[in-house]
Amino acid sequence: MLIKTDVFLAYIKEDDWLKSYAEKLIKETSEERIKLYASREIIRELYYVVRRFGIDLTLFLEKIVALTRIGNIIWVPTDIDIDLNALTLMIEYGIKSIFDAYYAATALPRDLDRAIISTDKVYDRIPSIKRVDPRQYEKLCFIWILYFRREVWRLYSVYIRAVLAC
Repeated sequence: MLIKTDVFLAYIKEDDWLKSYAEKLIKETSEERIKLYASREIIRELYYVVRRFGIDLTLFLEKIVALTRIGNIIWVPTDIDIDLNALTLMIEYGIKSIFDAYYAATALPRDLDRAIISTDKVYDRIPSIKRVDPRQYEKLCFIWILYFRREVWRLYSVYIRAVLAC
């Protein structure tokens, strides 16, 4: 899954309505329970946002450096394909923010889930992208666990039947 700016911003800010969810996601990632992708464009967008909020640039740098040190966050640089795909997505789906388009263009070829963790509903317009609200992440994990547990039991029962048939 690709993580978006709103989650990183909530993690960086002292007080944010999304902060507890952002902290849980970052903790899960740092403990290597999940792997996240992040476009390096996030750093550029966050710079503009933190300046607008008046967040100290030194504090911002410290937080970004700490985030880049988390091994299970894969920072994806842009390339010409992502640039062109971002512009195409803007035209095709009426996306107004180049950053939102970059995140979608980054998630499409690299993330097998094609999922973006974000509260931004703009991603709901793109049929090949699945938006995961960070507030629903724990519920989603529980559903995945139940699904995989069911699949493991199904495969195990197939295996047992095959063994007994021999």
